[in-house]
Amino acid sequence: MSSASIKKIFSNNVLRIGINMSNFLLVDKSSTFDEPRGLSPDIGKLLANKIGIDSKFIAYKNPGELADAVNKDEWDVGNFAYESRRAETIDFSNAYVNIDANFLVNPKHKIQNNNQADREDVKIAVVNRSAYDLWLSKNFNKAKLIKVSTIIETHKLFNEGKVHVLAGLKPKLLEEKIKNPNLDLIQEPFTQIKQSIGIKKGNPEIIMFLNDFIRQIINDGTLHKLLQKYNLENKLTIPMNC
Repeated sequence: MSSASIKKIFSNNVLRIGINMSNFLLVDKSSTFDEPRGLSPDIGKLLANKIGIDSKFIAYKNPGELADAVNKDEWDVGNFAYESRRAETIDFSNAYVNIDANFLVNPKHKIQNNNQADREDVKIAVVNRSAYDLWLSKNFNKAKLIKVSTIIETHKLFNEGKVHVLAGLKPKLLEEKIKNPNLDLIQEPFTQIKQSIGIKKGNPEIIMFLNDFIRQIINDGTLHKLLQKYNLENKLTIPMNC
């Protein structure tokens, strides 16, 4: 489908881009809700340029709020992670970057791998409705997930000893480990977060267009340059097959 054909779908001539402000890797910490900056906003602007229309950011505190707004006509495309439960109401493009999600543990709890974290006596701190929370809710049957609103709250629970395991994106967990080298990072990710572009269900031609767009910015080196711009080369990986 051509850019001209896609342009006709957005009758107001503006691409409304839903942004998850809680993802510290994809949105700069110094950003405001009125003017988000970072990899995710840049991807949105590139997409609008590809279509040939203006862009407008619609910022949300977390991915759950962004997902909830899919049928409220608040955004046209949403930049957030694919997850099977979200895919019940949202169609997703191929991923443009992947992010490892890992566990951080205190050695005294004798949790040495991901399987050992799924025990009835284990409490895991997670950000409510994050992609890794949804994955754990589906795949972990024994451990108790302690769900809070922010990343800061999960770290606070962990540092106060109120949970046994801290679940999160690997780069943030590594920051915590620098503060306390005695902690153990389970090296194998329990899942990989596939950062994608979501749209309201029922427009397969738009998904094809988005996949072509993602393939182009990967193959022509644009995405790699953006990772360099935001010092993310060692924190995110570019999918090899998309």
